[in-house]
Amino acid sequence: MGRLDKAAVKRYYDLKSKQKEIEKELSELRGEILAFCETEGLSQTELGGYKVKIVHQERREYDDQKLQAALPDDELWRLVSRADPSKISGLVKLNVVKEEQLFGTYDLKKIALVQVERE
Repeated sequence: MGRLDKAAVKRYYDLKSKQKEIEKELSELRGEILAFCETEGLSQTELGGYKVKIVHQERREYDDQKLQAALPDDELWRLVSRADPSKISGLVKLNVVKEEQLFGTYDLKKIALVQVERE
């Protein structure tokens, strides 16, 4: 195994700090874009050579206790271990769990995604 040097650790720390700054700025800009499009009643627009598109999605937020009560056996619950939407979706696709069993175990959260492309 190779050696870990101070420069690698410093670089990692610096990049993580930049990542936090970038994520914060992206969040602020996303909010501005969403607010503008909502105020103007737009789901897409073009501005200065860029296409902006707002895509609405619904995501499930599961309640661990309700989900555990809805699953048929403890072995299945151990596979999930917590309400992970991607794992649960996979079990539904594999017909291990029926969609009807999940009714009432989640709330739908509406989110808006911002997509920006260069023309």
